Amino acid sequence: MSGPVSDFKARVEAGLAREWQQRGALAWALAPLSVVFAAVSGARRAAYAAGWLKAVRVGAPVVVVGNVTVGGTGKTPTVIALVEALRAAGYTPGVVSRGYGAKVPRPTPVTASLSARACGDEPLLIARRTGVPVWVSPDRVAAAQALCAAHRDVDVIVSDDGLQHYRLARDAELVVFDHRLGGNGFLLPAGPLREPLSRRRDATLVNNPFERTLPDWPNTFALRLEPGEAWHLANPALRRPLAQFAAQGTPGQPAQRVVAAAGIGSPERFFATLRAAGLAPQTLALPDHYDYAANPFSEVVADAILVTEKDAVKLGAWNDARIWVVPVEAALDHRLITLVVEKLRGRSSA
Repeated sequence: MSGPVSDFKARVEAGLAREWQQRGALAWALAPLSVVFAAVSGARRAAYAAGWLKAVRVGAPVVVVGNVTVGGTGKTPTVIALVEALRAAGYTPGVVSRGYGAKVPRPTPVTASLSARACGDEPLLIARRTGVPVWVSPDRVAAAQALCAAHRDVDVIVSDDGLQHYRLARDAELVVFDHRLGGNGFLLPAGPLREPLSRRRDATLVNNPFERTLPDWPNTFALRLEPGEAWHLANPALRRPLAQFAAQGTPGQPAQRVVAAAGIGSPERFFATLRAAGLAPQTLALPDHYDYAANPFSEVVADAILVTEKDAVKLGAWNDARIWVVPVEAALDHRLITLVVEKLRGRSSA
């Protein structure tokens, strides 16, 4: 279904996403600009590799969870799952993030009571779900240093995104893809790649729960995002299995009208998760990081509206009894956790 935010920008972004999956006329027309992008970004990477630009150690080992493509791939659930896995392995983790969309003039700690506008939706979700220290700043080095200074017990930093933030020295890099992988294989703006697919990394995760074939890349693992019971936005103690939203009508009782809405990098991934659980909702795709300054549900006719947790952190003050939140848990391969722990044990805290 269309919504009030199906504006020109959203249509352009959707059009580019489609074009980036093929090597059509537009991709080839933009290819010369990709060569320029490759030269500039490659020179920057080379400067750090050669030591002409210095990467900074922040006082604890760092694991970066990022991507080489534009758009969401499932990094935030991966960060949450990795934090829990590291905690189970005996570490005391903290998280740094950019705080997308928030005006953060200096490194700022994220508390569960903050608004998403103050710190960004993803850092707020991570803080609420994990309870670990989370600090935000466009300068991830400054954020990590401030976090380590404020929390002396933290012995590993997980960076939510920041793969291209080379100034932050890191000990392990995890690159997350979804079913689109590298698209047409071109760098920006002819394709979705920020860096070449051949970029070195310690492990690759492919968020592709509905297909079983993984690319033949070293240290590549499947990433499964499993939905949990939906919880009611206005009364979080109220829970419902997803199957209840798929219930069919009975004689004298019409089927419930269910709408799924998502303001994430790949809304279709959320919708596909619901369909795989047996639901057949109408769908409302919102721009990534949609701020909900305007109510996209005011004209929506539905008995239940299902949203992601990333959307929910921006809806806390809303009084709409139709809204239910669908949490997801990332299931990480135990071999991936072993790989990360071995990398961390290869370096002691500074």
